Amino acid sequence: MANDPFTQAFIRKYASRTVARDQIPMETYQAHKVSQGLRDEEGNGLVVGLTNISRADGFESVDGKRVPCEGKLWYRGIDINDIISGFTQCRFGYESAAFLLLFGDLPTQDELNDFRDVLDSQRALPPHFVRDIIMHSPSNDLMRMLTRCVLSLGAYDDNSEDTSPEYVLAQCVKLIAQFPLLVMYVYQSYNHYIKGNSLYLHRTRPNMSTSEILLSLLRPDRKYTDLEAWVLEVELILHMEHGGGNNSTFVDRVVSSTGTDTYSTMAAAIGSLKGPKHGGQILLVPEMMEDLSENIAGPGDMAGIKRYLSALLDRKAFDKSGKIYGIGNPVYSISDPRSEILRKYGEKLAAAKGQSDVFDLYAAVADLAPKMINERGLYHKPVCANIDFFSGFVYRMLNIPPELYTPMITVGRIVGWSAHRIEEIINGKVIMRPAYESLIPERRPFVPIEDRKEGGK
Repeated sequence: MANDPFTQAFIRKYASRTVARDQIPMETYQAHKVSQGLRDEEGNGLVVGLTNISRADGFESVDGKRVPCEGKLWYRGIDINDIISGFTQCRFGYESAAFLLLFGDLPTQDELNDFRDVLDSQRALPPHFVRDIIMHSPSNDLMRMLTRCVLSLGAYDDNSEDTSPEYVLAQCVKLIAQFPLLVMYVYQSYNHYIKGNSLYLHRTRPNMSTSEILLSLLRPDRKYTDLEAWVLEVELILHMEHGGGNNSTFVDRVVSSTGTDTYSTMAAAIGSLKGPKHGGQILLVPEMMEDLSENIAGPGDMAGIKRYLSALLDRKAFDKSGKIYGIGNPVYSISDPRSEILRKYGEKLAAAKGQSDVFDLYAAVADLAPKMINERGLYHKPVCANIDFFSGFVYRMLNIPPELYTPMITVGRIVGWSAHRIEEIINGKVIMRPAYESLIPERRPFVPIEDRKEGGK
């Protein structure tokens, strides 16, 4: 915002006028039968497209009625639980899941080897890119820096406007390969130039999984355990895709429908994920849990936990928003399969890190908070712990700084964005163009400037 007094006064004055003029009461939306946020009266997303990529369900049909059920998530028709358990003995779970989402089938060993070789060959950033784009313009907003990096990569692509499925696939595979480097180099730039810490810029090594690359580039000594790498791999896979209706993937498809380039599309998706109502939620859970731990006797203080959660719901604790962060999801009701999986592996990592007591506290809140919310009847359906609830805790145990929590999601979600962009290009025949119903009651005459009064009166 401008710092001169005149401009500040002008903005304040006319901002209040804009708010007063443009505010639309909820009753008006209801009267016109307009679904805010593309959701129906029960909060379910309106169907705006078709996809073969994934499916997420939190309800099932019983005797013709829609009833809550245990959450299910399928990637290309395969249950996410089976995917994670099937990859347990595979160092390259991320790459296998990416192959599945992009191409529709699990890879054979030869296909996986070829895909890994392609990713390794496409991983290097353009000459001087790190110096000129990342290091010369550091920022404390890593998601904004990541957006800038993706847009800048388009300048190095001589055929950036080519939207044929084959070329878009090539662009997407290259971005999937490069995102771990972009995220970590952006962080290292921030950590050095903004926070004043030592600068570590490691090179990648061949035959490393995506999670190994991330941990290796983040840590000064490049060391990590197999368990750390696998738990991070699980988190990346769980964040890859979620039914196509999440905001950033929808943005991806809307922007793709215009015929614009891959880099502009992915930058728009990053901007969506950056929002506090989307990927930014992951930051709030650890902060809330830290505040909780300061206000109870210990992880076993169930009475204290209940009092604190009640205070949260009564807008008397933490940020006084009335929310328990990490609880609730637009799709799921009884359980979020991603949260259940991450809880399982988070417990294993907590035991290895000597943080089982902290995990117990998270587990207690994950079990108790939904019951308290459901008892109050605050929502139209049952709620459960979502993937954000345990994500920040896992990142913290991996010594991943909070500034990286949301950027880390992009390393997984770039795969889903890529799959949906390709699907939209193949099937989208027209630009997405919804309608807005105008509330302007009648026409007004054009008044000459000498006859006008302030505020249109």
